[in-house]
Amino acid sequence: MNLLAGKPQATPVAERRELIAWALYDFANSGYTTVIMTTIYSAYFVGVIAASTQDISPGMPTLLWSIAIGLANFVVMIAGPVIGALADHRASKKTFLLISSVGCVVATALLAFVDPGDVWLSMLLVIISAIMFAQGENLIAAFLPELVSKEKMGRMSGYGWSVGYFGGLLTLGLCLGIIFWGKEQGMADTETIPLTLLLTAAIFALTATPTFLWLRERAVPQPGNSKLSYFRLSYNRLCQTFKRAIHFKDLFRFLLALAVYQSGVSTVIVLAAIYAQETMGFSRQELIILIMVVNVTAAVGAFICGHLQDRIGSVPTLTITLVLWIIAILTAIFAVSPTHMWLAGNIIGVAMGASQSVGRALVSKFTPAERSGEFLGLWGVVIRLSAIVGPLSYGLVNYLTQGNHRQALLSTLVFFVIGLLLLLRVDEKRGERAAG
Repeated sequence: MNLLAGKPQATPVAERRELIAWALYDFANSGYTTVIMTTIYSAYFVGVIAASTQDISPGMPTLLWSIAIGLANFVVMIAGPVIGALADHRASKKTFLLISSVGCVVATALLAFVDPGDVWLSMLLVIISAIMFAQGENLIAAFLPELVSKEKMGRMSGYGWSVGYFGGLLTLGLCLGIIFWGKEQGMADTETIPLTLLLTAAIFALTATPTFLWLRERAVPQPGNSKLSYFRLSYNRLCQTFKRAIHFKDLFRFLLALAVYQSGVSTVIVLAAIYAQETMGFSRQELIILIMVVNVTAAVGAFICGHLQDRIGSVPTLTITLVLWIIAILTAIFAVSPTHMWLAGNIIGVAMGASQSVGRALVSKFTPAERSGEFLGLWGVVIRLSAIVGPLSYGLVNYLTQGNHRQALLSTLVFFVIGLLLLLRVDEKRGERAAG
């Protein structure tokens, strides 16, 4: 039996072209999150697709959007670790990544053909696209331990997030151009928004291509006799992972902290545009410009904190970003003018880029190299759980308060405060020793 099966090199050595290819996937899929989840389609769903339904109560469109996101993340939470372990066993992360990418692109393009009032069809396509996107996000993260050493993971993760935010910025900027052009031509939102969805799908497909051309699969397939045995082995490996929780206690302590504070991050990602539109009266063009600026500050935050965590440690860096999150949410809750919202948005940008980059790198540091797909699958479980709990809590509070978005955002603040307290219990050095 090959004892090295499924294991990457002890000291990862990747060519510059491969590192670029890995980072370009973040560039490619960020257009999806920025246009569909954060800015254009989320607000379009609440303000046009669901609002066109007769006798819909206040707060219900936001709740329906939250339910769609929650259902998608529930599926990924269940399937993600299994697919990660299966990808490790068969050394097929790249194949699964291709399948998920194609699925996300196709579902995104099909959203362009959904008419106002077709709530259930819209929700179905959003769920499919979000499932495929999230699975791809898990799989691309699993390549990181194969590409760089632990000492450089923070920096590389920061590069990826920075490039990703610029990808979202480019896609959003082109979409803004389409919306402005459509407005000059006298076109309605129902005519211009579908064009932005088709553009988003095309950019994803085009810019993800180098990833599949240049990124190598370094793992070696492990022995297996049937597909059934692969899935059984996946579940067995996951059970062993959870049983080893005591040995990797700092990993699981961090995953607990991550589950809490990421619930707040997930809420902001999928509901920020809705909050700005419904509470502060931002127009669609103003929303897009705000998010474009936020993408720049997020890229800067990810880049700076990628280097900062390699100097002072991931936990201290993440602590700083959570404090920034708390300040930003408080600013948004008490905002009474667009200026206040712009201030909150830019603080959110810095904090978002930093917290997501640092979180991914810290899990990688706490992960044994031979189980990268599996442990990053656990990271995906936590991210998906938070993407269920956070948006749904916001949607429920908003619905129960008859559409009061400020009270709903107050519930989001709690996630960041508790997450910060849990993070202080994580010992970074001990966690790295356990992984080694």
